[in-house]
Amino acid sequence: MAVFLKRLMGLALVLCALLAAPTVWAAKAKPIQLSKDQLASVEKINAFMNSFQSLRGDFVQTSPRGQTSRGIVLINKPGKMRFEYEPPNPLLIVSDGRWLTIKNKIKERGDQFPLSATPLRLVVSPKVNLLKETNVIGFEKNEGLTSIAFQDKKGSLGGYLVLVFDEANNTLQQWIIVDGKGRKTSVQLANLEFGGKFDPKLFIGKINREKRP
Repeated sequence: MAVFLKRLMGLALVLCALLAAPTVWAAKAKPIQLSKDQLASVEKINAFMNSFQSLRGDFVQTSPRGQTSRGIVLINKPGKMRFEYEPPNPLLIVSDGRWLTIKNKIKERGDQFPLSATPLRLVVSPKVNLLKETNVIGFEKNEGLTSIAFQDKKGSLGGYLVLVFDEANNTLQQWIIVDGKGRKTSVQLANLEFGGKFDPKLFIGKINREKRP
């Protein structure tokens, strides 16, 4: 019980830091000089990101307005991802490897963005090198939980990605996407299952577009 409470307190401290830190990191938006220990933490995260081909897990998402949604996330590298939200949230987020589609399942309408322009490309890349492909602009560590802010060198939509990594259990616990306007979307992961095959149709995102006269 004491160990559990200690780790829970550590997570709380990291999350409190994340609530404030992204604003500072966004303001600086400059690479930081990594110490030997910090570099080792980045390499651990990089190794984990490259250690699996596919995964399934539960997620809890917190929107920039503080709204919470739950659902299931599927990742199938290269490039494929699906966020299936529980009702009453009508959203569906799908990446087919080229386009990231965000749509309302009820209205069948939404938006599409080039996956390569979003920070999520780092999550579904078949082979990522975080030290070469990103600038590290923030670093926090407490009780075995490490949060690192990565700014994608190839991304064209601005913003950055924060990865929260549990070094003791060698697993990704959370990511936070901060857009170009500083709005934060947090996705906390749980019950991750690695490997397995998914129906390719799950990663096809179609939206209805209104025809202009």
